[in-house]
Amino acid sequence: MKILNFDSKVFLAPMAGITDRPMRALVKSFGGGQMVSEMVAVNAVQRKNPKSYKIADVRGEDYPVVVQLVGGEPELFAEVCPLVEELGACSIDINMGCPVKKIVNNNSGSYLMKDMSRAEKIIQTAVKSTKLPVSVKFRKGWDNNHVNAVEFAKMCEASGASYITIHGRTRSDFYAGEADWQIIKEVKQAVKIPVVGNGDIKTAYDAKRMITETGVDAVMVGRAALGAPWLISEIDAYLQRGEEPKEIDIQTIKNALLTHIKGLIEYYGERLALGISRKYVCWYCKNCRDARKFRENYVRINNFADAYQEIDRYFNGLEEKQ
Repeated sequence: MKILNFDSKVFLAPMAGITDRPMRALVKSFGGGQMVSEMVAVNAVQRKNPKSYKIADVRGEDYPVVVQLVGGEPELFAEVCPLVEELGACSIDINMGCPVKKIVNNNSGSYLMKDMSRAEKIIQTAVKSTKLPVSVKFRKGWDNNHVNAVEFAKMCEASGASYITIHGRTRSDFYAGEADWQIIKEVKQAVKIPVVGNGDIKTAYDAKRMITETGVDAVMVGRAALGAPWLISEIDAYLQRGEEPKEIDIQTIKNALLTHIKGLIEYYGERLALGISRKYVCWYCKNCRDARKFRENYVRINNFADAYQEIDRYFNGLEEKQ
């Protein structure tokens, strides 16, 4: 089953502070995959908060972007969904799975799995307020004593969701332990709309195995893509054409990091980009030799001239040791 008009079976997961425009552009430069924005709060977009408005504005990107909204007040979705449509979204996703305390305490994210009547009203309101397809991302349940993903999925379908994404962990799990792929399978069997599976997909082979074992229509990849922007296209190529993933060389990693930094500078400006780049540096070198020393050096740097010099020193040294 094809999901809407998307040309891929792999989604880059929405990750706050990570899947911004520079990240999406870099991931997409490697090939296929469906891009999703960072989670953005409906109340902030409604107030036209500059930072949140910028996140929601995906105009100018030459590939379709799903914009993910989070909030607990149905009436705000009625105002914000048409605005997001104007800001270039190809589709709207509603976050009902975020486990973070400040989100949950705002009657949103995974809290909504405990308040299905509110969740239902939010979905129905969003669907009525926009011509765009509306989807929902949620979890296995609140905790292992309150697993209601199947019931929740049926409610989403009945409320007009075009497709759903299910993460195989509860809110209390956060990101620990193993994702429950059995509950993903049960959700897929319970509804007629397309289902995206999320949780513990680290390789193209994991993605294929999830599709085979659960029957989902597509997969979503999050943390495994940090420092590996080529992963989404690798999975896409394997699922679409059976192309085996290739080993990534040091030069590719270095070039990806430099491209990522360039994108951060263009989007945020040099002052903010330097601080933001520090977390990405940690991810890009996570499987490389002498990574700890490189990270320690980089986080102490306070200008890009020194940053580029340190990147050259580190990655050129890795190539010499190969």
